[in-house]
Amino acid sequence: MTPVILVGSGFVLLSLIYFGLLLGEFHQGISKTSWDASRKSRFKFWLYASLIFWGVFISLWSGSGIMANFDLFPVNMAPIIAIPLIVILWFSFSKSTGEILYHIPKQNIIRLQSFRFFVELLLWALFVSHLMPIQMSFEGRNFDVLSGITAPVVAYLAYRNAISRPILILWNILCLGLLINIVTIAILSMPTSFQYFINEPSNTIVTQFPISWLPGFLVPLAYGLHFLSLRKELALKG
Repeated sequence: MTPVILVGSGFVLLSLIYFGLLLGEFHQGISKTSWDASRKSRFKFWLYASLIFWGVFISLWSGSGIMANFDLFPVNMAPIIAIPLIVILWFSFSKSTGEILYHIPKQNIIRLQSFRFFVELLLWALFVSHLMPIQMSFEGRNFDVLSGITAPVVAYLAYRNAISRPILILWNILCLGLLINIVTIAILSMPTSFQYFINEPSNTIVTQFPISWLPGFLVPLAYGLHFLSLRKELALKG
């Protein structure tokens, strides 16, 4: 089995496991709302259907080779970056999501960020296999592993009410900053007209299926969890 298939399978597995855990939290939260049975069923249906559709789209878009065609940049990357960002922002701050979040313990959202530790191990595996530039690993300029390492600790402190609300907000913002850092580095490592990191290999591996599930599912999961956590901490009303 090639490193691309092996590591890519890891990204797919992480996506399935952690999105499954998040869906489980939403399932419990939905069950505790005052919604009628019909509304609960509709929300679950659209939630599951959207994820299935997105998984199929990412797989087809990257499997077709369009995503890897940098002559089309930024069109080749635009759907993978823009669509989940817009949808997750709308979803995270919608009224319905706010009603569900009320019933989900804050530590349950935070601890899901632990998946980022495993993502960094997989990225490092790509680097040592000479399939990804060093700056995208923790041996280079990628410090996102700190988010994955600290998430279980912060979740435990939140569970014990041993961490203040401002510190939780600050942790979310700092970890969101770490994510923005590596996403920026990833884009600047791609073979485009404004490529900043010119060391080889260029960052094209993330456009290949199944590694495309990293930018398609796991990056949106990371910032989506931060949006949900921040909404809960800021007690925004939909």
